[in-house]
Amino acid sequence: MEKQVMDFNVLIEQDEDGIYVARVPQIGGCYTQGKSLNEVLERIKEAIEVCLEADKEEVNPMKFIGVQKIQVEKPICC
Repeated sequence: MEKQVMDFNVLIEQDEDGIYVARVPQIGGCYTQGKSLNEVLERIKEAIEVCLEADKEEVNPMKFIGVQKIQVEKPICC
């Protein structure tokens, strides 16, 4: 069986409990979590493979340009 090598951008964040959360913006619903960066990277690779097998639509990874953090003010209510 011939295989195609694909590169995906993975967004990794850390929640308030210290758990790493990884998601792939190009594949809707493709995300996972882990207690360490190594664990979450292993798991997201597995999640990508599962998502690609389950999703019969063609996925075309986008070119990575960059990440920008933007700060906005939220009104405090009551």
